[in-house]
Amino acid sequence: MSNLVLSQKEFTLFQHYIYDHLGINLGAQKIYLVQARLAKRVKQLGLVSFKEYYDRLCNDTSGEEFAYLSSLISTNVTSFFREAKQWDFLKTYSAVLAEQPAKKLRIWSAACSSGEEPYSLAMFLDTHLAKSSAWDIKILATDVSPRVLKAAQTGTYTQKACAGIDPVLLQRYFTYESQTQSFRIDERLKSMITFREYNLVTGNYALFKEGMFDIIFCRNVMIYFDKPTQEQLVKKFHTLLTKEGYLFIGSSEALTDMKQGFKSKGASIYQKV
Repeated sequence: MSNLVLSQKEFTLFQHYIYDHLGINLGAQKIYLVQARLAKRVKQLGLVSFKEYYDRLCNDTSGEEFAYLSSLISTNVTSFFREAKQWDFLKTYSAVLAEQPAKKLRIWSAACSSGEEPYSLAMFLDTHLAKSSAWDIKILATDVSPRVLKAAQTGTYTQKACAGIDPVLLQRYFTYESQTQSFRIDERLKSMITFREYNLVTGNYALFKEGMFDIIFCRNVMIYFDKPTQEQLVKKFHTLLTKEGYLFIGSSEALTDMKQGFKSKGASIYQKV
């Protein structure tokens, strides 16, 4: 089979489809990226053109091909305890929490990728929240990609992925499996986390209750969305946060003029007001 070339017309079809279903706004310069990421799948399915793949995508009622496309297009770059200044803020926050009579905490990791973020949260809270065992802590971890969610649910990571974890935490919360040369996270921490597939753009927000989360993490996601999509998402997060709840975003992101209802706490952290 000759090398597949994505025509401008075909690229436009995928641009609109990806924007409508994932909220990702692909600029004209992304044509070669889309071609590179989809070509292998097109050949794998025995198709002869990107248009043929687009038609299959649109006619797939099972949702399986959309899930595959999501995995190909979305960028799943993450690591344990990234954004150091945000964890410094959480140390102070956990000390304040410890003084409160209510012992319930709800957190949403809204683009959890392969799970490093929610597992970092579980380790952090178990370490820094006084008498954490007395707390009712639940972390919802969602992602649009079923492929990365499947990996996250195993709680198993390579030595390279765990290289940035404090050795004390690595020894406390992970078991080394020599057969696979990987680290598996403690089952007690896994029990704090519920993994679910969820699309931040097209998902049914009626599934959530108003004011149900104390903290929402949505880091390095909105940079892929256009302004209207970002604004809608921030409004939804505002509704779902408790009074004075916190929204954590990526260090390359900012709410700027979308800040209605939030005040900046520094380090890409915003508090609901």
